[in-house]
Amino acid sequence: SQQHKNLHLWKPLCIFGTGDLGRSLGQRLLQTGYRVVYGSRRPDSCGPVPQGAQVMSHTDAASAANLVFLCVHRDHYDFLQNVAPYLKGKVLVDLSNNLKKNIYPESNAEFLQRLVPGAAVVKGLNTLSAWALQNGQLQGKQTFICGDSAEAKQAVSEVCTRLGLLVLDRGGVGASRELEDFPLQLFPMWRLPLSIALGLSAAFFLYLLIRDVIYGYVEDGKDISFRIMIALPNKVFPIVSLVMLSLCYLPGVIAAFIQLYRGTKYRRFPDWLDCWMLCRKQIGLLALGFALIHVLYLFILPIRYSARHKFISQVKNKTTPFYFDKTTAWGTDSLMGLGVLGFFLYVLLGISSLPSVGATLSWREFNFIQSKLGHLTLFICTAHCYIYGWNKLLRPSTYKWYTPPGYMLCLMVPSVVLVLKVILLLPCVNRTLTRIRQGWERAPPRGHPEQLKATNF
Repeated sequence: SQQHKNLHLWKPLCIFGTGDLGRSLGQRLLQTGYRVVYGSRRPDSCGPVPQGAQVMSHTDAASAANLVFLCVHRDHYDFLQNVAPYLKGKVLVDLSNNLKKNIYPESNAEFLQRLVPGAAVVKGLNTLSAWALQNGQLQGKQTFICGDSAEAKQAVSEVCTRLGLLVLDRGGVGASRELEDFPLQLFPMWRLPLSIALGLSAAFFLYLLIRDVIYGYVEDGKDISFRIMIALPNKVFPIVSLVMLSLCYLPGVIAAFIQLYRGTKYRRFPDWLDCWMLCRKQIGLLALGFALIHVLYLFILPIRYSARHKFISQVKNKTTPFYFDKTTAWGTDSLMGLGVLGFFLYVLLGISSLPSVGATLSWREFNFIQSKLGHLTLFICTAHCYIYGWNKLLRPSTYKWYTPPGYMLCLMVPSVVLVLKVILLLPCVNRTLTRIRQGWERAPPRGHPEQLKATNF
């Protein structure tokens, strides 16, 4: 209610716990404009607290506030039994985490709700560390909350929103075990992108190893195994980078065609597509990483022993005149130019995806960089790869053991993405997709000829 909302604007916020997490949270709340009181066993000797905050006993602090943040470990919950009468009707936010999974039969928040039944327990802010609260940029960061009281969750959400956090409601207090397991997960959003990147790298490395190294040894009797360390990875990295970049934009294209097929935007996408779209940022950053390694490898290619030996041999052999081919010159310059431009746009996409940079951009600016410039980056990098092999397509020697080169295989996915994107940009398709996203349905109610006419292709 509005009265409840106004109550939290002038009443101080209480924090139980004066450790690193409690002090960091209090400092952030004070910077946001809240009044903060700390509850401590020893108010006179609890250690330093942020300037502007008050320190009281647990009972006095609980009485002065309607919203209490609990920043202590579960092992120290025993004092709450004495404070429970003063927490009746108050919102109690549990920020605790555990060192391991499933060490207790119930989550900390569920145990807390049973320990203090008169309070409305909300699990939240447990994914933020003390360091992030002290030094990190909170604008745009996600935080999860759960609890059985909708009013209590609303009060916590208002505080989180004023801190700049993006609040995601996970439901009742029963979901708190899942929230407490989040900080124990190691790169949960990176598992699928890393698996894709490692799988593609291994597959293309084995494929090129067979084509370049094993083929030369079997057919020509040449031992060129030294290429495994530099030359072979330098072919794998750009291939994986281009495929990963195209995988960033393929789910968006698929989602648009699903909306066209369904004729509505009000139905959920399949779970696999949702999962894919949620990890596009990680896929893009990995693509940038592979592109960066490719650029670094290009700098060391000329200083390898095999490259220097080949160059010296060509210099000593002056019997063959050097013929300047303008077509080759155009191809080489175009290849390098598109490569430099594509890598620049790659870096621009990566920088704009950082939270500290993205927070300074409006949604239209961010969407322009990630969507418009992103597809332009994909087009330029794909053209860079096409120019690399434009004169090798019809050569029989290109297809060793009747297998196409790796760069031809990697062009399949980005080419499909670009073709589908061009189809979506066609006027009739674009208008229909825009109407669907604005709320138009494929099958409007009967008896409305104007609406039928408006939604017709």
